[in-house]
Amino acid sequence: MFYVYCLKSIRYNEWYTGHTNDIARRLHEHNAGENTSTAKYKPWKLVYYEACLNKDDAIRREQYLKTSQGRRMLKLRLRSYIHEHTSAQNENI
Repeated sequence: MFYVYCLKSIRYNEWYTGHTNDIARRLHEHNAGENTSTAKYKPWKLVYYEACLNKDDAIRREQYLKTSQGRRMLKLRLRSYIHEHTSAQNENI
C-alpha cells in the first residue's frame, strides 16, 4: 500500500502533503528534521491520510491535493478539525 498524507505543524500554521509506503516512518523522519523542507516547522502531527493500491495513484492524488481545488476539498473534509484547532488557538491568545 501507498499513502497520501497531510501533516500540520504543531507550532506554526503550516501544512505539508506527501506520499509514502510507511506513514509512521515518514512522520518520524519529518519530526526528526530529516526532510529539509519541513525541518524548520517541526514538530508535525498527522491529520489526514488516504491509502492507494499503487505508487502512481498516490503520486497523482498528492499532486491533486496540492492544487487549489484539492486544498479546498481537504479543508472541507477536515472542517471540524480546523474549527476546533482554530478555536483552541484563539482561547490561548
